[in-house]
Amino acid sequence: MTDQTQAIPIVRGAPGTVRIGVAVGIPEPWATQLHDARARVGDPAADLIAPHITLLGPTTVHRDELAQVHRHLAAITAEHPPFRVHLRGTASFRPVSPVVFVQVVEGIGPCETLERRIRSGLLAQELRFHYHPHVTIAHEVPDDALDRAFEDLRDFDACFLVESIQVYQHGDDGQWRVLDTHPLTGAHQPVRDAEGGSGS
Repeated sequence: MTDQTQAIPIVRGAPGTVRIGVAVGIPEPWATQLHDARARVGDPAADLIAPHITLLGPTTVHRDELAQVHRHLAAITAEHPPFRVHLRGTASFRPVSPVVFVQVVEGIGPCETLERRIRSGLLAQELRFHYHPHVTIAHEVPDDALDRAFEDLRDFDACFLVESIQVYQHGDDGQWRVLDTHPLTGAHQPVRDAEGGSGS
């Protein structure tokens, strides 16, 4: 869940707190393809977090605030319709950050809307970087491994309908596990992508 768009960390590890993130999970068969590509370049995060598009980076909340977080997300997803995502090709945040990722070429607008609304209220926080939806396939590995990841999935192409978002919890073993799922049940309305396309 840590990537180029992660938020400035809140105090973590205090008693009674949990570390969560919110994301769009990538469905099969593409999830396995993305996991395997990340594992091939030796990125240890491949086995700790499933392929995803981050909507809220790692955020520490008090355990007794989880019900409030649930209500916050439920209110947002009740108003947001399902949307189509198209992933295609690779790009990189280098030299600013050692990250290679698969690009989101359709669905940017809906992701930006969800990210902005989620990062409010209880979950309001600053970002280290401007939000840029993507799927990380290599992070903080040697340059040659970043290069291999870039080439390995250069021709990657996947389209799918996003009908829910997931809340992940960071375990003491380093594993991110799905804590909750919130279906997108809002009435259909087109959401414009940043490039001018439609996210519907």
